[in-house]
Amino acid sequence: MKKNFRIFKIALSAMIISTLLLSTLSVNGQTGKANFAGNWVLNESKSDQGQQGGGPGMRMGGGDFVAKQEANLLTVERSRTNQNGETVKTETKYTLDGKPSVNTAGRGGESKSTATWSADGKSLTIVTTRSMERDGQTTEMKTTEVWTLTSPASLSIVSTMNTPNGERKTTRVYDKK
Repeated sequence: MKKNFRIFKIALSAMIISTLLLSTLSVNGQTGKANFAGNWVLNESKSDQGQQGGGPGMRMGGGDFVAKQEANLLTVERSRTNQNGETVKTETKYTLDGKPSVNTAGRGGESKSTATWSADGKSLTIVTTRSMERDGQTTEMKTTEVWTLTSPASLSIVSTMNTPNGERKTTRVYDKK
């Protein structure tokens, strides 16, 4: 009888420890959510850039980028060449907890973004409102991006932008370096 009780106590202890370990893992920050960290290269042949102007890969924020994802922060670093041939680097940070993030935008403005996860944690929707000042007038544009890992080495970003000329939509596909 004592031996059976001892075996029962050991089994019960093992079940309790296992349950505690599993619950700790499921509560841990980004567990179960897509991780967009990496060096991403635009795959022009798989992308639909729409009919906007701009050079290859640069329409609506396209082009290669580096993403860093830690806890509740996604940092996107981009480099591009401006009209004078100079390299311009930008860094955009998004909080991943649903709280707004503020970043500087071109032409002396700022952008406010809110990132929210899908219910299954497989995609991230980033809604950004940009304010830009030009010739004493402020223009505001709203963009919605849906980031989805279609495989561990492939990222799709579907962007919808509301402009004075109507809605513009692109789908950019990136391959992980």
